[in-house]
Amino acid sequence: MNYIGSKYSLINFLDETICTVAGNDTNKVFADLFAGTGVVGKTFKEKGYQVISNDIQYYSYVINKHLIENTPPLEIDILDRLLSLEGTEGFIYNNYCAGSGSGRNYFTDENGKKCDAVRLELERLKNSGELDEARYFYLLASLVNSIDKFANTASVYGAFLKHIKKSAAKSFKLELLPLVDGNKNGKVYNENISDLIGKISGDILYLDPPYNERQYCANYHVLETIARYDNPTLKGKTGLRDYTAQKSAFCSSKTAASAFDDIVKNANFKYIFLSYNNEGIMSFETIKNIMERYGKYEIFSTDYKRFKADTDENRKHKSNKTVEYLHCLIKN
Repeated sequence: MNYIGSKYSLINFLDETICTVAGNDTNKVFADLFAGTGVVGKTFKEKGYQVISNDIQYYSYVINKHLIENTPPLEIDILDRLLSLEGTEGFIYNNYCAGSGSGRNYFTDENGKKCDAVRLELERLKNSGELDEARYFYLLASLVNSIDKFANTASVYGAFLKHIKKSAAKSFKLELLPLVDGNKNGKVYNENISDLIGKISGDILYLDPPYNERQYCANYHVLETIARYDNPTLKGKTGLRDYTAQKSAFCSSKTAASAFDDIVKNANFKYIFLSYNNEGIMSFETIKNIMERYGKYEIFSTDYKRFKADTDENRKHKSNKTVEYLHCLIKN
């Protein structure tokens, strides 16, 4: 997925730096608690670490539930059946497709109906006992990941495009995510990190919180609804669901530093790593001062191509690159 803050392009930098500081012993517990699309947790699972993953967004939980908890072999024998389903006028079509009269244009009518058909069938198969939990999340994660490729947006769901773009006009196809081989004892949570941090422990804690005011729950609200399929009440032109309970303290200059300090203070991990860039809400000095209170601090950095979901004229920061910092703490 083309995802804000994705560490796909930075994974070699992160992997090398974390292993330089914490060592190459893979007999460790690695926690990725702002997991997003699971790039970092997946990488460390493949290396043999026991991974704890968490994200407050349910669509992220679904993706990581598959990537971290599922391991081969896991056969899926109903893919052809799902691909052959006739489209259904369900919640996605009725609320996110222009043909329904919703006034929204997130997907073509055909793709919205196909998404509804697959999503409804997955729920039916789960409730009837025909799909176990592992296969349910395998297929649901694959649906979320697949449908995003056909979205009629400029990368995020804060708005839809007036006219259907070329990639969104293609017929939807459900493609399975990879099965990740690795440690079989991974665990995935769907909690606010402030509530979770005191209940888990391990060796390496990796943190990749939001850097700015844009809430992920607003940027990816359509994927959240597809994942939950809970028929929420939608508001406004873009069809936002109520995301009050999912707002991140890291998206406000009033609360970010305090939230970060609480996590570091309460974390039962020896090594703590924070990904953050030079344009984030928390200043470099603020992060450094907080981490130095709790042990030995180091800093590493690399240049990084900026994620762009809007035009240069609309953006506060004009540069095409940012400096990505990896703040490191060896906790006392």
